Amino acid sequence: MCQASSKKTMKCRTDAIAVGTGKGFQGSTIARSNYQLGPGRLPAKWWVQASAPPAICPSAPNMQNQRVAKRWHLRLLVLWVLAGISVSIWVFYSMNADIVKRRRERLLNMCEERAWMLQDQFVSSLNHVRALTALVTTFHLGKQPSALDQDTFAVYAARTSFERPLMTGVAYAIRVLHSQREQFEREQGWVIKKMHSNELQPAQDEYAPTVLTQDTLSHLASLDLMSGEEDHENILRARASGKGALTSPFRLLESNHLGVVLTFTVYTTDLPPDASPEERINKTAGYMGGAFDFESLVENLLRQLAESQAIIVNVYDITNKSNPLVMYGLNTSIGTTVSHISKLEFGDPLRKHEMRCRFYKQPPVPWSAITTSTGILVIVLLIGHILYAAVNRIEKVEEDYRKMEELKLLAESADVARSQFLATVSHEIRTPMNGVLGMLQMLMDTDLDATQCDYARTAHESGKQLIKLINEMLDQAKIESGRMELENIPFDLRIILDDILSLFSAEIKDRGIELAVFVSEKVPAVLVGDPVRLHQIITNLVGNSVKFTDRGHIFICVHLVDDENRVDVPNSQACTEQSVEVEEEESWNSCNTLSGLEAADKKMSWETFKLSLMHGSSEPTSSCLETSDTVNLLFSVEDTGVGIPYQAQERVFMPFMQADSSTSRNYGGTGIGLSISKCLVELMRGEMTFVSKPSVGTTFRFGLPLKKGDPSMFKSHAEANWRHPQNAPLPTKFKGKKALVVDGRPVRSQVTRYHLQRLGIFVEIICSNECCSAVSRVIARCETTNSSSSGATGNIDMVLIDKDAWGPNTGVDFPDSLKKQTDAGLNGLLTAPKLILLAMSLNDEEACKAQKAGFKDIVVKPLRASNIALCLQVALGFGNHRLKVRELTEGPGSMHNLLSGKHILVVDDNRVNRRVAEGALVKFGAHVECAESGREAIAKLQLPHKFDACFMDVQMPEMDGFEATRRIRKAEIAAAERLPRNGEVKNGKHTYRVPILAMTADVIQATPEECARCGMDGYVSKPFEEEQLYKAVAIFFEAAH
Repeated sequence: MCQASSKKTMKCRTDAIAVGTGKGFQGSTIARSNYQLGPGRLPAKWWVQASAPPAICPSAPNMQNQRVAKRWHLRLLVLWVLAGISVSIWVFYSMNADIVKRRRERLLNMCEERAWMLQDQFVSSLNHVRALTALVTTFHLGKQPSALDQDTFAVYAARTSFERPLMTGVAYAIRVLHSQREQFEREQGWVIKKMHSNELQPAQDEYAPTVLTQDTLSHLASLDLMSGEEDHENILRARASGKGALTSPFRLLESNHLGVVLTFTVYTTDLPPDASPEERINKTAGYMGGAFDFESLVENLLRQLAESQAIIVNVYDITNKSNPLVMYGLNTSIGTTVSHISKLEFGDPLRKHEMRCRFYKQPPVPWSAITTSTGILVIVLLIGHILYAAVNRIEKVEEDYRKMEELKLLAESADVARSQFLATVSHEIRTPMNGVLGMLQMLMDTDLDATQCDYARTAHESGKQLIKLINEMLDQAKIESGRMELENIPFDLRIILDDILSLFSAEIKDRGIELAVFVSEKVPAVLVGDPVRLHQIITNLVGNSVKFTDRGHIFICVHLVDDENRVDVPNSQACTEQSVEVEEEESWNSCNTLSGLEAADKKMSWETFKLSLMHGSSEPTSSCLETSDTVNLLFSVEDTGVGIPYQAQERVFMPFMQADSSTSRNYGGTGIGLSISKCLVELMRGEMTFVSKPSVGTTFRFGLPLKKGDPSMFKSHAEANWRHPQNAPLPTKFKGKKALVVDGRPVRSQVTRYHLQRLGIFVEIICSNECCSAVSRVIARCETTNSSSSGATGNIDMVLIDKDAWGPNTGVDFPDSLKKQTDAGLNGLLTAPKLILLAMSLNDEEACKAQKAGFKDIVVKPLRASNIALCLQVALGFGNHRLKVRELTEGPGSMHNLLSGKHILVVDDNRVNRRVAEGALVKFGAHVECAESGREAIAKLQLPHKFDACFMDVQMPEMDGFEATRRIRKAEIAAAERLPRNGEVKNGKHTYRVPILAMTADVIQATPEECARCGMDGYVSKPFEEEQLYKAVAIFFEAAH
């Protein structure tokens, strides 16, 4: 692709890419450097303009930039490694700090837990000692003689020792003055002794000999507590303050363990809280004390906790902060340097205590931090190695990238070529087909004999099939490219379904296939969506069913999704197992479907259909129909055709695929219709599924969310866009009439009632499995009518009987059976109701037989409200239905009335197309002039002019239709500004703006949106038909009255 001429420059060639290799496209190229379309062609879209690929080969500056980039890659690699090392070091220190932090938090929690337990039990013991003071006051001092002796006190203290878990024992010492000593010793029988030597206590001002002790402190009996240094100070503080007092740590007697003594004062009477120290001293009767052995009792407490050996605990008396006294533990260097201090409150405000904790062992090695940081470093080095290898291979990668870019541009150019090819093929085929179909239509309008007319009609139909195939291929291309756009307009679903029945009525007329449609009463009358695409979806499905069905029925059914979900019938249930009662009698056929043949989806059977009707006719209490603007509809198209083989069901929706090689040979078709239908349903936010059984049939179902529309909005829209004889408003003259529907198949009778109710007729159904039973019930119904006073139940105006009500041609004999029973005793009773026969097809002999039997008229299926109305006009004496058809086609809303006397300009560069358009318009009374180019059209439309409308071809040489329309609109705007008051006025609007409608065979690029953007008012694709032409001109022309 590239040749280097020097180290700094490179030459590149910009080869053109061939667009096609077929005949007619040789030499057609898309140049990469400059892409221009020839004269008269459409300007390229953005996706066409973007297809011009730039030069791929790199220049000398680009190569130099690549070498600079390579050096920077190496520098960035070194920076990456350094950054990785820094990050790994930071991660190590961060994780290690987190480990130390968590270790400190663990030490804190363990220390606080022990401090809290020690403090809690100390306070509990203190409170119990206070309770003992109340015991002594009540039973020792308050009773004369005392009710509390040494044995009693010792037993009570021993039994309540669990309340004092940290105390070794309690004792009570009485206050004795020196003047009372002699009498006291005589009463007690022993002398007062010193604490530490057990010698006789010398004379003092007062004494505190122990009189009541717990057995564990029995060695304190007769000892003067005032003789001990710690106890003396403690007693003085306790009686002066009225609160408990603690001693500083000292060695206890007997055990020689470190401990403290708690002292409470016992008063002779209750004192007020604000009593002075002198009052308290004077009222002092004795002292209650308790000894705390910290070295044994605290050790037992800490052993109860988990991980007691994990930390070292020390308890200190820090009343003198400069010289703290050890209460528990040893001052050793064992343990870690990390420690925690917890404050202790033992109830003595003068004494301060604290607990110091530290771990027994040194912290372990932080392996998690080491492994994580090492792992990060290894990952960084590996990434660095990968980057280094990538830098070494970057030149090869860039070369591969350049090749990929080249292939990408080639693929994009091929995609553009395909789109352009489709657009060109569409235009080149439609242009001659427009002439072929137009001339054939004009030929059929002349006087031809039967054979010539048949040949012309056959050729015309074949051409329409070719156009249909082209349209399907273009739709598939639009869907694949994401350019399919949907409309959002109001429409009547029932009218669309009637139109579809009309399309296929002639095709199934002599094949014995029942084609019917049913729409639930809950479906709104007006919906908002895309009626054209919905029509296309259902038409494709019904067309498939017609193609593959040679017996039975094709049934189109529309329900609400909510009503359908309430019904649950398993598909595996065989139709022969159904036992369905219809008005207390069973249907004559074993399979209660539309035609009596088994269907693939049992949800369409009478059992399910009846439940759907019950839900559909019930008034919803809190239905979403009343609160939401959206309704979810479920469409079903059921047939009893050949079905789809199981091995082919997975590829049903694949475009251009058939069930097998014989399908296209036997039935024809391209296999693209179902694919387009599924894609359209998904574009409309729905989903399509199917159920099929070979040799049984197929049921396609799809759900669509549609918005509810305003009937008034639809009325105005329909008047402008859908004025057509078959879509004319249904007559209202039948409202209030009453009809009986007699049939042996319940589903078919409901279909008949649906169409009659659309005409405002009240319908009663008599569904019986035998003709005699049905006759009896009809007679009983009419007897009720005649016997009821004032016509309470109403007269029956008509009785509709299906030709195959109880089997082939059994309905034709119904009048004879009716006359036999009425002749027996009910003569003349049934003369008022009109008998009407419903038949799929009738030959002349059968029709004559039906008229002789007594049928007033015959309605040929498929049933539609419009053809029933035309029949009832004759049967009930409202006029001739053939006259009504003529009035509709030639009435005020017809093409002839719209175009008669109008001056129309046709602009097209093709002579045949001009002749076709001219002939189609002249047929309806228009005055037509033709122009060969856009420039000629501009000259003819210079103001003032006589034209009422202009049909403009889009693709023309010299100047295309878009450009011509733009210039015409500019001229009209200039005229509007220059002559705003002098122009002719119609209905309050100036007529200098002539309606311009696009005529084009290119439906890919010349979209309605593109036409509207340049100022066109409408869009007609070639070849155009009468209905399409009518829709386009009805918006602008008012019918003459």
